[in-house]
Amino acid sequence: MAARLRQGFRALAAWVRPVDQRMAALYLTPPLLALFEQMRAGERQHSLNVLRDLLAQGESNPSLMIAALLHDVGKSRAPFWLWERAFVVIAKALVPARAARWGNPLPNTPIDAIPRGWRRPFAINKQHPAWSAHMTAAAGADPLSVELIARHQRTVNQGTADQASPSEADRLLRVLQAADDHN
Repeated sequence: MAARLRQGFRALAAWVRPVDQRMAALYLTPPLLALFEQMRAGERQHSLNVLRDLLAQGESNPSLMIAALLHDVGKSRAPFWLWERAFVVIAKALVPARAARWGNPLPNTPIDAIPRGWRRPFAINKQHPAWSAHMTAAAGADPLSVELIARHQRTVNQGTADQASPSEADRLLRVLQAADDHN
């Protein structure tokens, strides 16, 4: 909960700090940078903080860097206000199964439909990874970046005793998720 409060305060203060587009431009092609620029200032700051965390840990995989910068770009499709985020976080803590169900798309709804009504924040929270993956794939992101973005809110398979080690994609996903949660 403390991490979520820290994220909320950072989001409130994001509009007063300039976003360092130059850092993003080091890792993104022009079409991907255009997606980054579509995000709200708070989401861009968050993404840059995730990137900085990964760099501080010694990570250098280009696909991971792209995923760090664009994992939330799907939220640019529908504004996701701070009070809505707080509502989702509280609901997930109090009634997690219902909150998860409220985020599911309604039957016969296309994946790119922008949600409406009181379930809207839950839908944005749950569906933005798929939206982000679709947008980045369309802009030319590599398959590993798209996979990391699509899976960034899913539980990672920890492997079994007979497995030598998890896949590199799973390792990268875990470090992305940790940096995302931290920021």
